[in-house]
Amino acid sequence: MSKYIPPKKIVRTGLEALADKTPDALKKARLGLLCNPASLTRTFEPAPELVQRVSDNALTCLFSPQHGFFAEKQDNMVESDHSVHPRLGLKVYSLYGEHRAPQSHMLENLDILLVDLWDVGCRVYTFFNTVLACMKQAARQGVAVWILDRPNPLGRGEEGPILPKDLASFVGPHPMPLRHGLTMGELGELVAFELKLDLDLKVIPLEGWQGEDFATTGQPWVMPSPNLPSFSSARVYPGQVLLEGVSLSEGRGTTRPFELFGAPGLDPWAVSEAVEKEALSGAFLRPVFFQPTFHKYQGEVCGGFQLQVTDPDRFKTLRASLAVLSAINRVHPGLCTLRQPPYEYEYEKRPLDLILGDRRAVDLLQKGTPALELEQAWQSGLADWLSRTEPFLMY
Repeated sequence: MSKYIPPKKIVRTGLEALADKTPDALKKARLGLLCNPASLTRTFEPAPELVQRVSDNALTCLFSPQHGFFAEKQDNMVESDHSVHPRLGLKVYSLYGEHRAPQSHMLENLDILLVDLWDVGCRVYTFFNTVLACMKQAARQGVAVWILDRPNPLGRGEEGPILPKDLASFVGPHPMPLRHGLTMGELGELVAFELKLDLDLKVIPLEGWQGEDFATTGQPWVMPSPNLPSFSSARVYPGQVLLEGVSLSEGRGTTRPFELFGAPGLDPWAVSEAVEKEALSGAFLRPVFFQPTFHKYQGEVCGGFQLQVTDPDRFKTLRASLAVLSAINRVHPGLCTLRQPPYEYEYEKRPLDLILGDRRAVDLLQKGTPALELEQAWQSGLADWLSRTEPFLMY
């Protein structure tokens, strides 16, 4: 049996930093904690138990984001009820249920709300929207917010259009690109500043991270939501999440969601020949056939691909997904149709418009416009995003 050899570099999260040096203020405060099952240390100690231990049992309640406190809910718009933690006996307030923002009574007995969530570096991933809703309500009630920072699993890098205000939604809480390149703490500081929130916001920084992707951190991957079971799924997610807005299967109902994708009648070899080769730099499209056990095309055989990343430094997730969708629309006109609302509590606007953040690009994509051409319109916005974010970079 081979011996486990830990990575040479260990990144320490804000949660671990808090455990190593717990501020006295934390032990004198009434605490709440927004977290989920991925909120743990590299030795697998869950955040609620750790916070109770280091704060002399100052934790009074918990909050959960989309998918439930234990990440048990599979799909979008599957709500969770409030509950009680089975071990700690603490109230768990669901922020993806009857309400998607904390109500005043949930915060009225708190001094500090701690936040410890893995964000996957993508605007559409709803955890930051939940954090922002907490920040806004905390500002109204004079409750401090401490973000226990974690690495952006995808590392630095940004892709996509800047979301216009008229496409704001639960998957678009603030004008930013689809892939934003920031940590949760950095993004919180940026948005608090741009919205002029009167908020006592503190970021407990992580240690040893300089913008690399998750594979270098020495942290365990514990799925932050049911359909990101591995880092390889998260790595392709900011591009492959576009599939939630079209009729193709995004691989839900398989063991490789977002990596596997396709539809009945799709010819993977014909499509692969039509994909822009430059757009697939650092990745390989492996032709496959698969049969989802639930969700789109349940029980039907789909032709498609497994998107396999071969060189993370060269791979551009949104570019690759756009290129494949464009090729499918050229090879199989009418096969990849736009899904209709509702999508994440928006009942009028097209889901793919909300996800990508550019109506014109969606229309061009459906006509088979190449990905590299679509990207050109977003470059000035991304340059502006880099200028906006530069003062808030902590690592």
